[in-house]
Amino acid sequence: MAERAAVGLVAGTEDATPLLFSVAIADGAYLQLDDVVVTVRQVAGVGPVLASGVVTQVRARHEGASFGSDVFLINEGVLPAQVQEIAEVTTTRVDPECYVPPRPGEPVHRAVGEERAQALYFDRMERKVAAGMGRDGEPIYLNLEFLDGTRGGHVSISGVSGVATKTSFALFLLYSIFRGGALGNRAVNAKALVFSVKGEDLLFLDHANRRLTDPETGPGLRDAYGRLGLPAEPFPSVGFFAPPTPEDPTGRPYVTGRTSGVGAFWWTLREFCAEELLRFAFADAEDERNQYTSVIHQVATRLRRDAMPAGVDGAVSVEGQLLRTYADLVGFVSDKLTDEDHSVRAPWAGPVTGTGTINAFLRRLRSSLKPLGTIVRGDLPDTPGRRVSTEGQQVTVVDLHNLPERAQRFVVGVVLAAETARKEAAGPGGLLFTMIDELNKYAPREGSSPIKEVLLDIAERGRSLGIILVGAQQTASEVERRIVANSSIKVVGRLDPAEAGRPEYGFLPASQRGRATLARPGTMFVSQPEIPVPLAVEFPFPAWATRLSESAGEPAHAPSTGGGAEGGNGARASGGASGNGAVRDPLRRLPPVDDPPPF
Repeated sequence: MAERAAVGLVAGTEDATPLLFSVAIADGAYLQLDDVVVTVRQVAGVGPVLASGVVTQVRARHEGASFGSDVFLINEGVLPAQVQEIAEVTTTRVDPECYVPPRPGEPVHRAVGEERAQALYFDRMERKVAAGMGRDGEPIYLNLEFLDGTRGGHVSISGVSGVATKTSFALFLLYSIFRGGALGNRAVNAKALVFSVKGEDLLFLDHANRRLTDPETGPGLRDAYGRLGLPAEPFPSVGFFAPPTPEDPTGRPYVTGRTSGVGAFWWTLREFCAEELLRFAFADAEDERNQYTSVIHQVATRLRRDAMPAGVDGAVSVEGQLLRTYADLVGFVSDKLTDEDHSVRAPWAGPVTGTGTINAFLRRLRSSLKPLGTIVRGDLPDTPGRRVSTEGQQVTVVDLHNLPERAQRFVVGVVLAAETARKEAAGPGGLLFTMIDELNKYAPREGSSPIKEVLLDIAERGRSLGIILVGAQQTASEVERRIVANSSIKVVGRLDPAEAGRPEYGFLPASQRGRATLARPGTMFVSQPEIPVPLAVEFPFPAWATRLSESAGEPAHAPSTGGGAEGGNGARASGGASGNGAVRDPLRRLPPVDDPPPF
């Protein structure tokens, strides 16, 4: 260990163990939470044993004071006492692995350079992904092997909405994976599928942020990315999809801020029947013991078997009746299930004969009419590229914010099921990172649904297929346990105090649980399997526009789109509206309080 001034000595008034020890901080020195320190003990027959750790608590007190009021006497010089600061250090690594406690009186130093990399296991990471900066201003890395499925996969991000910057961090992590070089040649076949439910903010990922060209904020922002080994640029290859505008016979995408470069998506009635997508229309979490679920399967099977293509626009004919809209299909099924002739009703209801069960099914089917009527169509031209696909671009953004929650669940379930089937058929090779916000809506802790089963399948065997789930939610306690448990990387931003006490956050030390309730926007606590202590990181402000007002202008390359509808031809979108121009620290995540957060 290089000779340098110690920040303190291993304290003798506190028990030191191989896993936890205390440091008496020297006068004129300081240690803060998240500092990385190292101390060495000479062990007979072994040699020097280096113990590294992260500061997880710091305390200060007057030694010699007995009463609370003594502080006034000490301050006046009447009572002799000395201020002493004690830092608690949680051990992260012992090298060599001789687990003996540090001896009181041994000097303690801040870990820098190779010592810091060794303390945080960065020296063992063959492929490192930058997660942001530590409290010491140096990069914090994640091991790609726990992100790409090699040794683990999936990411769980939790925090208070609007404050925890969950979406911002998830996007930065994807950007770091794709642009940081850790994937090597595999970056060519790596994809990201992003479901956006918060306005049109993610429709500008291919636009440079105005802060990059601002003479005051640009140099600092570019330097922040440079220190992490990343280019300060927007995402270079992005495709955008949005649902059709309601009541618009042309199928124009339902967006306002970005009027070009976005393709409309929908499913034809032909696909809805042939692929048995009816089950995703019932994507609310339900008890599988409900008998009407058997009616769902029976009706879906009949539609798959009996629906015949009718024309070139995706319409179908069932038992001689032409169905051009989702309303037509709902009406047809309703008529069949309510027909008094048992010979007509039985083939569609199956073994279920109870009126109550059939009515329960019909109530739910009819309630899906308005949410799904826009995206299940037989009255629009069946144009190429109108289905969401990750082909042709590295990042695919599916804008869902204009859809009702039920339609959002339908889209997420159908798209994920299709991508899972595609990856399974293609075999090993290529990665697909799937980013889902508000994961608790799609995979709640209680109940069951088709989309929840798809997400569970991805969580439990997705990494073997090359599908990695990046889930964000306000409360991990409301998400299916098996999905959270299968996430190798756990990230926490600002937490509600009641939520912080839940067992799902047991990986956080007590001090970090408390800090999470106070964390400023942009501070994330990142846990990964190799490092015993979650690390606090701050990540730079997005180099891409997070709203139209932040756009520096047209992207360098036309975005990829699904095509098919107006605006889906890959035309460039123009931005350039002026932002607020406020000067910001590039490592501060959010604008000033009078400027609402981007996510």
